[in-house]
Amino acid sequence: MLLQQIINGLTLGATYALIALGYTMVYGIIQLINFAHGDIYMIGAFIGVAVVALFHQNFFLTLAAAMLACVVLGVTIERVAYRPLRRAPRLNLLITTIGVSIFLETFMTVLKGPQPTGFPPVLKNVTLRVGTLEFSSIQLVILLVAVALMMGLQFIVKYTKIGKAMRASSEDYDTASLMGININRVISFTFAIGSALAAAGGVLVGIYFNSVSPYMGVTAGLKAFVAAVLGGIGNIPGAMLGGMLLGLAEVFGVAAGFSTYKDAIAFTLLIIILLVRPTGLLGRPIQRKV
Repeated sequence: MLLQQIINGLTLGATYALIALGYTMVYGIIQLINFAHGDIYMIGAFIGVAVVALFHQNFFLTLAAAMLACVVLGVTIERVAYRPLRRAPRLNLLITTIGVSIFLETFMTVLKGPQPTGFPPVLKNVTLRVGTLEFSSIQLVILLVAVALMMGLQFIVKYTKIGKAMRASSEDYDTASLMGININRVISFTFAIGSALAAAGGVLVGIYFNSVSPYMGVTAGLKAFVAAVLGGIGNIPGAMLGGMLLGLAEVFGVAAGFSTYKDAIAFTLLIIILLVRPTGLLGRPIQRKV
């Protein structure tokens, strides 16, 4: 029973981690909490539905199409809505992210209606057994895809030229620009990667729960933000860890009989972490000279 719940928790936590990575990367560079990020996850899920329903593509092409479309969407939002306000007061930019979020939700509600939409079958769901442990093939695919995407992100950040530029920009993007780094390109790339991961999370959740809706990004986005803060906002491994821990906490809370308070578990965990360790599990205090 314990192992069963751990698998369920890791499956859910992997989707939270994919969304949380977008929050933490953007915040790490420009100190912006992009509240529209959860809605990009929602758009990715709907694009996955459209690709399967209209073009009858397989899982991997569906995933790739949703990620590519959301890369374009994320970069466009950054270029049109966020970049002109980059030097404006932080409150202006924060309000803009909320406005973009409401716009995306309303647009999809008008386009598809407020009712949930079923995700067409794209993966054969087979029950796998290892001893007394049972899990579905869809859970296995979600875990493998999520881990592969996280490892790919770590490789990009640690071992590529653009990853080096991202790490330099996260330290001080004004100084990085003086060293010859194209900050606009780095920020656009960050939004592109974060949006692609969110789209992947949307497709995986749509397949797992066989349902997508225009407001699915609201709660998932807030929980992913909690996961990013839990692991240490601005810390990529922290976002992964926070997502997994949040998924485990939620599943074990439901298994213990607190299903009514399933959504409250995430925010209770956030309050506890902020009281005990404000920088998150893997975050570090930032020292600024005055």
